[in-house]
Amino acid sequence: MKQSLATSLLDPADTLERQNAKLLTIAEALIRHSEEMNEDRGAAFAQFQRAAMLEDQVRERTRDLERALDLLNASNARLADANRETETARQNLAAAIETVQDGFALFDAQDVLVMANSRFNALLSDVRDRIVPGLNFHAYLDLVASSEHLHMPAGMTRIEWIAMRRARHAEHHFILNQPMGDGRWMQVSEHRTHDGGTVILQTEVTDLIRAEREERGRLLDDQAQILRATLEHLKLGVCIFDAGLRLLGWNARLSEFLLLPRNRLRQGMHFDTILDQVRDQFIFPNGLSAHRLGDWVRRALRRDHFQVEVTQDGGKVFEIFAQELPDGGFVMSLSDISAERHAIEGLSRINETLEARVTERTLELEDALARAERANASRARFVAAASHDLLQPLSAAKLYLASLGEENTAEMAARTVEKAHNALLSVEGILGALLDISRLESGHVSVDPGPVALGPIFAALRDEFTLHAQIKGLKLRIKPTDAVVISDRTYLRRILQNLISNAVRYTNSGGVFVALRQRRDGVFVEVRDSGPGIAEDDQDVIYQEFQRLNAKASASEGMGLGLAIVERAAAVLGHPLTLRSAPGCGSTFSLGLKPALGQIARPEEDQIAVARDPEGGDIVVLLVENDAELSRAMTQLLEKWGVTVLDVSSGEEALELLEATELEPDACLIDFQLGDGMDGLTLIEVLRARHSDVPVRLVTADRSEALRKRAQPAQVEILTKPVPTAQLAAFLFGSGR
Repeated sequence: MKQSLATSLLDPADTLERQNAKLLTIAEALIRHSEEMNEDRGAAFAQFQRAAMLEDQVRERTRDLERALDLLNASNARLADANRETETARQNLAAAIETVQDGFALFDAQDVLVMANSRFNALLSDVRDRIVPGLNFHAYLDLVASSEHLHMPAGMTRIEWIAMRRARHAEHHFILNQPMGDGRWMQVSEHRTHDGGTVILQTEVTDLIRAEREERGRLLDDQAQILRATLEHLKLGVCIFDAGLRLLGWNARLSEFLLLPRNRLRQGMHFDTILDQVRDQFIFPNGLSAHRLGDWVRRALRRDHFQVEVTQDGGKVFEIFAQELPDGGFVMSLSDISAERHAIEGLSRINETLEARVTERTLELEDALARAERANASRARFVAAASHDLLQPLSAAKLYLASLGEENTAEMAARTVEKAHNALLSVEGILGALLDISRLESGHVSVDPGPVALGPIFAALRDEFTLHAQIKGLKLRIKPTDAVVISDRTYLRRILQNLISNAVRYTNSGGVFVALRQRRDGVFVEVRDSGPGIAEDDQDVIYQEFQRLNAKASASEGMGLGLAIVERAAAVLGHPLTLRSAPGCGSTFSLGLKPALGQIARPEEDQIAVARDPEGGDIVVLLVENDAELSRAMTQLLEKWGVTVLDVSSGEEALELLEATELEPDACLIDFQLGDGMDGLTLIEVLRARHSDVPVRLVTADRSEALRKRAQPAQVEILTKPVPTAQLAAFLFGSGR
């Protein structure tokens, strides 16, 4: 109790020295008190012992407090050093950021501005002083948007700009180019830090953008010069208009044909000025006028081109052709076809004098030739759909020649027909190769992998190339095989056909050997030749289009497309293609195939027997074709085969004819593109609803994957133009029905 009382006498707020002094005073008082109390010396001694103990405790506590003070002083010293180092680092960071050539700003995770250098928003002189640490990011955007030196992108308001920046701010990283005053540009990039903060960098890119624009302007000038030079070398009069019907470019021959001084044609001139000159200079046929051209130009949707032949005082004949451009403008050309027309007229007069001495068949042939000459004289310009427009007349020409082959013509005419047919086959092969390359490169190719027997393909290729090899004095050996592999039969045959054709073409002595090799990793078809060989540096070049080593590409010797098709088709089918060759050692092409274990190959199309009956007049075929020339050619060929043809030009006419005659055709040949009405697939659907079991084929030059995907669910088979006569006969007379 006494000890508690003594302890209570001490004030904890006093220093150790003060507490020690109080304890000493208390101790001395207690000692004096004990000495004065003679009657109770034992108690005094006890008090003395307690005082001594308290003194020892005070000294121990004093030492503890001194040690704590020493530790506290050391900690304060280290904290002061750390504060100095932190301030020094902060100053160094600020100095380093200030030396950066770009504008720099740092926002923390709460989107509050922590620091920025003097170059940050330096171009916004009216608000830069108010961009200080502590500013919220959204307030920063409002402040920047209010600056008169910030220019908005085209079609964007300041409110929309702020909304755009806030939306982009949520991204982890983005970059944009911001227009500024005085034609200057700033590239702004935001980057998210690991702790959720944001770093904004601003780089002035005015010089880069100006240089880019100057370079783009130079490129446009160069392209304009090239276009001008090209237009000036054309024999046509050409003018190009934009979507607003303003003149963009023309050549000198246009002013010559329109009888206009060159200084009368100016860039930006409206089309009506040209139309007035056309109206004054030319006479339109069959009561037509220049308004037809004006109506076509002002259509909202110009789906077809415009083409008309006009005459000029003095007997000159011109052709006006106009075609829409992708940007909504159009190009118009004038060509002087007087010589061609006068030649045709002269030929017609000569033919009229021979009408009494030739048979009706000869007159039909001359009429077909005259129509062909007129079709050839009408040169199609700026063709937008080459695959369709080129294959249409090619198909008609092949059908005409096929029908002529049925006639007992004179030997000279027969040889001429045969040469023309071979020439058309060459054109068809080149065009087909180009279309194949286009589809293979674009990935829009339809393949049908399945079990394929190599034996029939080898036999057909042996029959096809044996004569070619014998003519060159070569020995062609194709080893028979019973193997069945997984592939697309059409493209596999095309690959092997091109490899063998290439080997025969480039081999001058020796021979060509084709065989199937069995290896651990699969089966391989090898095509070996004893030709000149290919250097290693040229082994990649041979797969490029129109590349023939040490030779020029020509229609008679090959256009250098075969190996390009081989490489692309093999890649699509997943067949590895390798080449082993060296100069003077011949070449070996190896095509890897996957064997079809335990599977039976599908029957080959070229093994289907075609029992064509020339007297089979009981066959009625519905032909729906809106191309008059192609319809006449197809009808002429089918009638030669003894087929009764019901030819119409549209789906609506076909349905009306069948309903009126109550006939049910034995087969139908339906063109896909039938003009503005229903297309071929729609017509087939209606015909199947009325005549469920009628055999039908869709005939088209459209080889797109989109059409095949549309026809496949409807189970409609396609005959592509030019239609091979063997396939046509197989459909009408063989098992193809």
